[in-house]
Amino acid sequence: MKTIKERLDALGTHIPDILLPNKDIDLKSWAVIACDQFTQDSFFWDGLAQQIGEKPSLLSMIFPEIYLEDTDKAARIMKIRQAMKKAITSDYFDEPVHGMIYVERSTPHRPCRRGLVLALDLEHYDWHPEAQHLIRATEGTVQERLPPRIEIRRGAPLESPHIIVLIDDPERQLIEGLGKRAKTKPYRYSTQLMADAGRITGWVLDTQKDFEYLAEHLERLVRQAIARDGRTSPSAEPFLYAVGDGNHSLATAKAVWEEYKATHYHEPDIMEHPARYALVELENLYDEGIEFEPIHRLLFGTSLKEIEQLLQKELSAKTKIIEDIGHLTASLTEPSAHTIQYGLVSKDGLRLISISGTAIATAPIQPVLDRFISENQGKLTIDYIHGSRETTNLSLAAPDRVGILLPPVSKGDLFVTVGKSGPLPRKSFSMGEGIEKRFYLECRRLFV
Repeated sequence: MKTIKERLDALGTHIPDILLPNKDIDLKSWAVIACDQFTQDSFFWDGLAQQIGEKPSLLSMIFPEIYLEDTDKAARIMKIRQAMKKAITSDYFDEPVHGMIYVERSTPHRPCRRGLVLALDLEHYDWHPEAQHLIRATEGTVQERLPPRIEIRRGAPLESPHIIVLIDDPERQLIEGLGKRAKTKPYRYSTQLMADAGRITGWVLDTQKDFEYLAEHLERLVRQAIARDGRTSPSAEPFLYAVGDGNHSLATAKAVWEEYKATHYHEPDIMEHPARYALVELENLYDEGIEFEPIHRLLFGTSLKEIEQLLQKELSAKTKIIEDIGHLTASLTEPSAHTIQYGLVSKDGLRLISISGTAIATAPIQPVLDRFISENQGKLTIDYIHGSRETTNLSLAAPDRVGILLPPVSKGDLFVTVGKSGPLPRKSFSMGEGIEKRFYLECRRLFV
């Protein structure tokens, strides 16, 4: 009879040793929103730094992506390493919890989103489109975005997750059932989050019965995945985990693990090294606190007329002049059979763009934008913005900018679509608004 560890190993799942801040740490200053948010808003990140001051905070241990192109990258990474070492040596943490953390998060938009913090085995993950592992990317991975992230993670003493991984559990038994078990005991932490982002509360799950419950229900989900998808090849693993947020972060963890494994293969315990695993939060696709939001595009160095003509030429787009931003965003939410719609926003005006098709909205437009940017290197750049309001504000803030608003995204067919066709185009969806993203809070020792 297999042990619980053996059962979880077969499921690509690992019970980690989680580090949580001690009672003397101000959790509101400690917890920080995911580093890939507000990438055009230096005031947000500068304001956080001023608000936190000298208090212990994970802000000193992450690299907000808004600063990735700055010239002081090496110095910043060195400071991150020093801050991590200080956190370990200054007794910021209680004794490690060998277990999981059940979390409930409220946001300005939703009263409750449930999750389970544990570790996944990177040996069961591959981001490449053709890969058929237990853990799969939901969106295309841009290899050019990985090197700076690899540099940050390589040799880092600590990791803290902003990766959210989805399970397909319509019966709502795994996470919800563990939540009922967890809440029979007092919570381990609870705090308001900075930037008016809501509240998070966490309970520890650390008994053998908790782990048994986890294994039992993951095995149930594997059986359901096989029934849902079939077996496309003898070597294919069931599609158990879908990376919902943090695709590039998990791809980075995989790259660092493969690099470390290749250079330390001779060590007898190499396959037990902490870098083999990545700390994540599991969430159920069917949780009412999860809504998929489109990720909008913001182009720099172009004009409304140029983008309008591009889409007319490449996608046979029809355009309509819109006078009011409220009318434009409302038009994007109206279902239209066999038609995909986009909104263009600039200081020169607003346009509703319509093309024929039934695919997810990023599928036809992203290749066009990629080619256009490649052909105009040095002139054009692109950013990916969470939230239609922020995209609109940024688009209207200066000339030579065009925002592309995308329509809403349905979450119901995610596992079927990715299982059948592979990852969606990159930046196809976001789980909620920017302020609803995961906050770094829990940690784990990585490279000692």
